[in-house]
Amino acid sequence: MVNPMNAVNDNPWIAEEAEAADAAAAENANGEEAAKPGKIKIEREQIKLEKRLCREVGKAILDYNMIEEGDKVMVCMSGGKDSYTLLDILRKLQKRAPVKFDIVAVNLDQKQPGFPEHVLPEYFQSIGVDYHIENQDTYSVVKRVVPEGKTTCGLCSRLRRAILYKVADQLGCTKVALGHHRDDIVQTMMLNMFYGGRMKGMPPKLVSDDGKHVVIRPLCYVPEKDTTRWAQYQNFPIIPCNLCGSQDGLQRVAVGNMLREWDKKFPGRIESMFRAMGNIVTTHMMDPQLHDFRNAKATGIADPNGDMAFDHEELPTMAALPGGVQVVQLS
Repeated sequence: MVNPMNAVNDNPWIAEEAEAADAAAAENANGEEAAKPGKIKIEREQIKLEKRLCREVGKAILDYNMIEEGDKVMVCMSGGKDSYTLLDILRKLQKRAPVKFDIVAVNLDQKQPGFPEHVLPEYFQSIGVDYHIENQDTYSVVKRVVPEGKTTCGLCSRLRRAILYKVADQLGCTKVALGHHRDDIVQTMMLNMFYGGRMKGMPPKLVSDDGKHVVIRPLCYVPEKDTTRWAQYQNFPIIPCNLCGSQDGLQRVAVGNMLREWDKKFPGRIESMFRAMGNIVTTHMMDPQLHDFRNAKATGIADPNGDMAFDHEELPTMAALPGGVQVVQLS
């Protein structure tokens, strides 16, 4: 059986999309704009990014069976770069997907002061997508309940989730798609480790607590830098995310800044951490619910996989070591 994690080239979600992008690249290269190398370079970068986004989203959909025949997918739209990218890429894949599914874009207008309520409806109409705007004044509820100076995100998130589930029922949606990307998932993992004392991230697909809704995160393989760049290329009408007031002290902001600085200093670390979330060695953790440590006994029978108690530790590359540190390999 072919492992879907390795079946990228055979993924029916992305094959035709890649061919279409290649055709567009060839057409642009041969067009009248060929005399403008700067513009051609940008167009080529944009086409490469589109192919990459379609490939990563298509792979996530296949790996986790996110979208099935006859699904009605509710794409939750906040007006930020990630939700715009999610809607845009899903609509591109919808045209060539191996299954038929519908999309409806949904925005919850929480009546925050200054929220430009015209922006999203106008955008939805301009691209011809089915949409629904749900008007619920959760802002007043949060301001009334949460003490001044305290973070409002927790209560706001719970209210928003409950309302969106209700809207999904009303619209007959079978999947609820959220715009969380790879970096969000790693940040959540670190937040739970630092402040919650548990290893818990964001799953790519889950069933809600009431058992009625399936939530999917098709951008789970996509780094934030790609959604940022795609939003710039597409010139999406971004709605600022600071409408609730300044919350610079949020733990998520601090962790996000830390990870970005770390990735600058050690490129690839965020990707490595993300891969680790799908490559867990339960015998080397400390959760008794995942491994029966209490009853572990010597059996005299060798493990076919070798000695699992003492893994061979690979030495770090010289570039990753502090200055002046020397490595001596002992045989």
